[in-house]
Amino acid sequence: MTQHWIAVASADHVRRGLKGGFMQVSHGKLGPLKKIAPGDRVAYYSPTEIYGNKDQFQSFTAVGTVREGEPYDADMGGGFVPYRRDVEWDEANQAPIHPLLEQLEFTAGKRNWGYQLRFGLFKASADDFAIIESAMNAKRPPQ
Repeated sequence: MTQHWIAVASADHVRRGLKGGFMQVSHGKLGPLKKIAPGDRVAYYSPTEIYGNKDQFQSFTAVGTVREGEPYDADMGGGFVPYRRDVEWDEANQAPIHPLLEQLEFTAGKRNWGYQLRFGLFKASADDFAIIESAMNAKRPPQ
């Protein structure tokens, strides 16, 4: 059964994953990626445009389907070897979260709506995921 996930990373980091066909979360930790299975859907939320900035970008920036295979490590040099999973990214637009706050189960009626996003990866309902896909005008690639 397909599960739906929200991953969190700055937009500049998400763009690297879009270009390379992969995702990574929590600064490359393996544990969170082991929760995700091939065929699961993932959407990225980017609190900032650039990692380390405080620009309040607060938008969904990518959506896709996890490909077959297990998490793997990728040597980025300088001793940094993060874990990744391959993803087939949809064609999608960025979508700010603020217009969706009262529609999404994980944020509706919550003054502290960003709390759950601090964990870097969490399971979302199919309904929330559909709202996000619609806001992003997501189109899955032809099979």
